[in-house]
Amino acid sequence: MIPINPKSCSCGNRHLDTEKMQAFYTHQHIELPLIQMHVTHYVLNQCQCNKCGKTVKAQLTKEQQPGYGARLSALIAELSGIEGSSRQVVQGFCQSVLGFTISTGAIQNVIDRVSAALKSAYDRIGQVVRIQPVNHVDETSWRQDGKLKWLWTMVNKDLAYYMVHNNRSKEAFLELVDDWKGILVSDNYRLYTGWINLRQSCLAHYIRQAGDLSEREDESMSRFGENILKELRLLCHWAKAPPSEKQWTQFYSRIILLLFLFENADDDAGKLARLLLRELDSLWVFLDHEGVEPTNNRAERALRFGVLWRKRSYGTQSEKGNRWVERILSLKETCRIRSMPSFPMLVNLINCYFKEQQPDLGWI
Repeated sequence: MIPINPKSCSCGNRHLDTEKMQAFYTHQHIELPLIQMHVTHYVLNQCQCNKCGKTVKAQLTKEQQPGYGARLSALIAELSGIEGSSRQVVQGFCQSVLGFTISTGAIQNVIDRVSAALKSAYDRIGQVVRIQPVNHVDETSWRQDGKLKWLWTMVNKDLAYYMVHNNRSKEAFLELVDDWKGILVSDNYRLYTGWINLRQSCLAHYIRQAGDLSEREDESMSRFGENILKELRLLCHWAKAPPSEKQWTQFYSRIILLLFLFENADDDAGKLARLLLRELDSLWVFLDHEGVEPTNNRAERALRFGVLWRKRSYGTQSEKGNRWVERILSLKETCRIRSMPSFPMLVNLINCYFKEQQPDLGWI
């Protein structure tokens, strides 16, 4: 901290009393220190045994064996996985900013080691997410060497868990949720509508459909879209301010009458009305159960980075790559949800992996 005193007053007085000086503002000047890579040369010696004559060679410890240390490996993983940079971009960063050369193959080797180091945290996230009372689930297409796969996520207010699977099927869904039996928040994809426990259907999807109908040229469909849009938005609003008994009764009467009036319509308004009637019990679960949200926006946000990754790099090239994606995304999104920095977590996990120690996963 460096104090700076005024030199003179606007009146011209230059003899100011330093004992009466008081701080009125603190200005920060932030600078990056000179980065100097710490390179350790381990010189392995050998000698001849003076008893049996055999050549005895020194061996590196597990911690010394990787060519790149925990913090550098974590930085490469942060750039590659958390920030989504390509191998070439990471390579250029290492050369330009850190001042050392590294091949893309070496970057891949670092990522493989980090992926292995992430496995314990990934498995723990999967265990904990499956004992939570409420989870959001969604999926998006993925590519492995050009072949269609699916990226699934299971996320709540504390954790995010990802899985790359060959299919968008009941088999994949059950593998994702395992033995979990809580309240599911999802869209109305048929896999989810058959959930045997409580389910909150995403109101945002219906609001978008109603908004589309409200813009149709057909007066009947437009009027239905406007009315149902108004009711669904009111329903969403009640997530923050629950309705009174009178408000709920009036709302229920209006929406039921509206849906029944258009139930038999042979157009898109009729389709939406029939869909909402089928999903009726799943529209307002959030009003009766704490921690349930009226939309599946949480899962959609969790998949957004995966979608960008797929568009940027066209997915992965192998099953090994899929495991890397699952693990780094689970760490990245869990840290984002909790407003935690991912880099220190990576350093700790990699350090423990190099030392063959179990990391502290109590934070999960």
